[in-house]
Amino acid sequence: MEGGIYRGIGNGTQVDGKVLQTFQKNFVQVQDILDQNRLLISEINQNHESKIPDNLNRNVGLIRELNNNIRRVVDLYADLSTSFTKSVDASSEGESAGTYKSDGKTSQKRIRSG
Repeated sequence: MEGGIYRGIGNGTQVDGKVLQTFQKNFVQVQDILDQNRLLISEINQNHESKIPDNLNRNVGLIRELNNNIRRVVDLYADLSTSFTKSVDASSEGESAGTYKSDGKTSQKRIRSG
């Protein structure tokens, strides 16, 4: 996958392999955090149902951790959105002036007239 150019996004826009790797890495991070949140929520619910004072006190820290995880997910999605927008913009510019390759160079496209 590294270094290649791939067709993507239904309109024929080309996406660099490194961009796809970044997307995949971020989505894996998001999924890991969401899995962790599922476990935190389960523990918070168990502690709440137990009504044991120590467990209820522990929930304060667990809820803080959950909130921090949610912030991290929001930040990762914001980064993904920014990266995606930049890659689409770069690809669109590449279509008008040439195609961007992973090494940052362009290859000029020939446009036939008539």
